[in-house]
Amino acid sequence: MTIKALTFDVFGTVVDWRGSLIQELTPWFASRAPGVDVVSLVDDWRGAYVPSMDRVRRGELPWTGLDTLHRQSLEQLLAAAGAPAFGEEDLVWLTRAWWRLTPWSDSVPGLQRLKKKFTISPLSNGSVALLTALAKRAGLPWDLILCSELFRHYKRDPEVYLGAAALLQLDPAEIMMVAAHNDDLLAAQKLGFATAFIGRPTEYGPRQTKDFGPEGSYTHVAADLVDLAHRLGC
Repeated sequence: MTIKALTFDVFGTVVDWRGSLIQELTPWFASRAPGVDVVSLVDDWRGAYVPSMDRVRRGELPWTGLDTLHRQSLEQLLAAAGAPAFGEEDLVWLTRAWWRLTPWSDSVPGLQRLKKKFTISPLSNGSVALLTALAKRAGLPWDLILCSELFRHYKRDPEVYLGAAALLQLDPAEIMMVAAHNDDLLAAQKLGFATAFIGRPTEYGPRQTKDFGPEGSYTHVAADLVDLAHRLGC
């Protein structure tokens, strides 16, 4: 079938979560809690991402949005780091650092080119509010916002991918999932989606242990989103 829509993983694929968080939080902690190792805090915060969602998947928690999970993980990490007790305003600001992430340099120009030919949307574990804030701040030109919150499931649950296809009123084969993560692409591929792997070998910094390259037979493998636009004739 002809591809009509592209859905995108966001954290790591479209935006540089690690570099953005380290850059913003380093001066903040330097002035308020200089004993906190910001790089370790950021890496551990991301390290809590999948385990926190797994608790929802296993039914240990009722449906809980990612912003709440991020806040819970942050509070635990701050306590373990011996940080002072921050007030509500500070904790909200820190949690919403995930709303202020910076895109990779190729993301906006690549998406702008792809938008001319395809419907483009995030398909992320982030909330509607988070993804909207990111788009407004960074100029991400989405046609709509699709995310786990709409389906009350987290990727890689099939309900997320199939839910997106249903809302778009498209067959899965008419949608290409774009991601820097092999498990995301393989989950979508099993459901009939076309797939595009985007290389982001520095996403996790020195902690990166996977996703250095494609681990499946995907529809496209691209260096970045501008390269993908070129490959798709945009």
